[in-house]
Amino acid sequence: MNNQYPTLRLRKGLIASSLLAVTLLTACTSGKWGFPYRAPVQQGNWITEEQVSLLQPGMTPAQVQYALGSPTLIDMFHKDRWYYSYYFKPGYGDPVLRKFVVWFDDKGLLSHWDGDPQPSFQPSDYATQQRWRPEMGQSTKQESEESTEAESSGVITTPLK
Repeated sequence: MNNQYPTLRLRKGLIASSLLAVTLLTACTSGKWGFPYRAPVQQGNWITEEQVSLLQPGMTPAQVQYALGSPTLIDMFHKDRWYYSYYFKPGYGDPVLRKFVVWFDDKGLLSHWDGDPQPSFQPSDYATQQRWRPEMGQSTKQESEESTEAESSGVITTPLK
């Protein structure tokens, strides 16, 4: 009888600790308190309006690379195209995908370019990046309405950070 008591006590302790561990781990996966942390992911080339404005037809590939940086992809079937793509996935929120393509002519000089609207800010400006919408080329609609109201009333407010 003495030998069974420590074994029974050990089993109860293991069961209680495993139930406690399962309870704590499942509590961490609920998004209620911000768990788990999801890191924002940035991949590709960040291109701004200022960099795109440097492009001119007739530029050499070296000049284009100096202005925009190394391309994300040079298509092996179309050597005359350079692809600059950018993907941003915030921890919580909608992902952003921007594409920009540069074409070269038969002589190897820049002929034209096309792509999504590019932002006018740097990726380190995280707050602006969260508000910027590529389809609008600016901050969100709500912010533009607020700025219009502020201009009409003559009162300038600064949001708290």
